[in-house]
Amino acid sequence: MDKIENFLNRNDVFETQNFEHKKNFFNMIKSLTDFHKKNCQKYKNFIRLTFSSDLIRKIEDLPFLPVQIFKTNDLKSFTDKDTFKKISSSGTSSTSRSKIYLDKNNAQNQVKALNKILSKKFGGTRHPMLIIDKDLSKISRKEFSASIAAVHGFSLIASKKYYLLDKNNKINYKILDEFLTRYSSEKFFIFGFTSFIFNYFLNNLDSSKYKFKNAVLIHGGGWKKLEEQKISNEKFKNLLKKNFQIDNVVNYYGLVEQTGSIFFECKYGYFVNTIFSDVIIRDKNFKILPPGKKGLIQLISILPSSYPGHNIITEDIGSIIDPNFKCGCGLNGKHFLVYGRAKEAEVRGCSDTK
Repeated sequence: MDKIENFLNRNDVFETQNFEHKKNFFNMIKSLTDFHKKNCQKYKNFIRLTFSSDLIRKIEDLPFLPVQIFKTNDLKSFTDKDTFKKISSSGTSSTSRSKIYLDKNNAQNQVKALNKILSKKFGGTRHPMLIIDKDLSKISRKEFSASIAAVHGFSLIASKKYYLLDKNNKINYKILDEFLTRYSSEKFFIFGFTSFIFNYFLNNLDSSKYKFKNAVLIHGGGWKKLEEQKISNEKFKNLLKKNFQIDNVVNYYGLVEQTGSIFFECKYGYFVNTIFSDVIIRDKNFKILPPGKKGLIQLISILPSSYPGHNIITEDIGSIIDPNFKCGCGLNGKHFLVYGRAKEAEVRGCSDTK
């Protein structure tokens, strides 16, 4: 397998459009595909049953898994005794949650990649962070949810962590007042899931009393509830600015199946890929769609080495921005948009792994 260190040691996190990177990225994903076929029998069976051609010339030709397969199957490419962490996605029951198994090396590489992306996006200096959640520091780090994993991950850029909610998910005003007394005059981070930010900030905090003008607010996930209330990304940002003077609001996109390979919005509202990931858009029959056309988002990542999550087709709808478009953000990565969950994602073949 090609060495992931070659990517982790790079500083040009958003330089993904040159020929050399594309060649190295393709070789890495192809190596991962071969590795998982050799070490995960269920993955090998699925590939054999659903992908008939061995003619692989470009990254679009490589086999991919439907993201739902991680809800119904335990997929891992290492022995049980080497399990370091187990992460589960959100869901109402155990059968509706993805289960991701990590060995120590995979877990460490996720942290390294995420740290690299965060540092490039927000600068290398840590700042105080107000986390819109309850204190998760005593939760086991061997087995936890995707939301807890996200809090741990984004805490990499925190010099000090404060949790806004108490154990009953009520706002702890003592903590909030202490945080603002100490840090309101300097740059600080606010991190939370989109629905939490909406519920506890926009719906509960007194906007006449609390202002956060020096905040960089980072949020992601939980859009379904807001979409039901007709709250768009633009309206969400406008409310935060109007009510709490928060100008710097950054949305991110990512899945538990590819933890570490997250995508941040640029300042013009486009998500941008990094050297650790790539994005392809396909129609309901899995044919490649050109830039500007909406379809199912395929996510490709070099990070999943302990489980075959390196190439997955999601249930999310998105589109690639024309590669000739020069975004004012100046980032040299692939730009794309995410529109939400497909109403009827036609991703077939999930159960054929026996």
